[in-house]
Amino acid sequence: SYTGHIPVGTFPGRDDVWKEMTIRNTSAEQFQQEFECEFLGSVNTLISASKLKTIPYMDAIKSSGNVDIFENPVPNHIYICTVDVARGVDKDYSAFVVFDVTALPFRIVAKYRSNDIKPFVFPNIIEKVCSGYNKAHILTEVNDIGQQISEALQYEIEYDHLLMTTQKGRAGQILGAMFSGRGSSLGVRMTKQIKRIGCANIKTLVEGDKLVINDWNIIQEMSTFIKKGQSWEAEQGCNDDLMMCCVIFGWLSNQPFFKELSNMNARMQMYSDQKNLIEQDMSPFGFVDNGIDSPDDDIVDEYGTKWFPATNIYNDKKFDYGRKKTYEL
Repeated sequence: SYTGHIPVGTFPGRDDVWKEMTIRNTSAEQFQQEFECEFLGSVNTLISASKLKTIPYMDAIKSSGNVDIFENPVPNHIYICTVDVARGVDKDYSAFVVFDVTALPFRIVAKYRSNDIKPFVFPNIIEKVCSGYNKAHILTEVNDIGQQISEALQYEIEYDHLLMTTQKGRAGQILGAMFSGRGSSLGVRMTKQIKRIGCANIKTLVEGDKLVINDWNIIQEMSTFIKKGQSWEAEQGCNDDLMMCCVIFGWLSNQPFFKELSNMNARMQMYSDQKNLIEQDMSPFGFVDNGIDSPDDDIVDEYGTKWFPATNIYNDKKFDYGRKKTYEL
């Protein structure tokens, strides 16, 4: 029996009108799975299945240990590395991803993933790779073992370009550079707010073609990164360590310090790219008063005399009643 894609219109009554009504009553993803046999990606993935199947990837130009290199360092380019740390007990992976943020679209140029690396050794691997990429700026997740990694980079290895955050009350965590003070942290603490913003931003970057993925492992994790309750995480039996590096980058990409660092505002660039379409959707917008026509029929009488709301000439307060006739002096 044939289980592949069957074109719309093959069966009586199932034409484009039927397809449109079915999608309207359900969703595009559900229609693709039930009628077009499209099963790339789990149900309710953060990145849409239609986008996942079009993302190109490439083989690493160099692999050493657990490091995959997709692009060699370029002089004067700006690189950022985001780090997600595991306990090194063969369950989750410790991972980091290096991004080229010199220009849009951003590009993933290197990645590391290992489930047996020990926290004592991990900082040295991060430092070695990031130093090769023009002393890339590093942002580490510090919820658990990550605090130990960032402290090793700061105090033992003395890495110069470690990004920090500071707590600003209701504003949450704010990205910054090497500074100290009350509420400062040697990385970003993953909270519900940070994860929600990061997921929303990375979805926008990927689906808006503002981030070149390159890596097949990251695409695989995207296809199993699903909604659970009010949050997003890997489905059971899958991993999301590389994806969490991307989520951290998503949060970072809209921070004021990042925009100053890279001289790149992804949100404004995306608005500029779609400006014409947005303006078309919003038009007509605004009102023009030619001094003759009026939305109120009683403003101009049958003799062509224009009337205005009555005004108190002593204190410039408008009355709630009556109108007064205007005369030329």
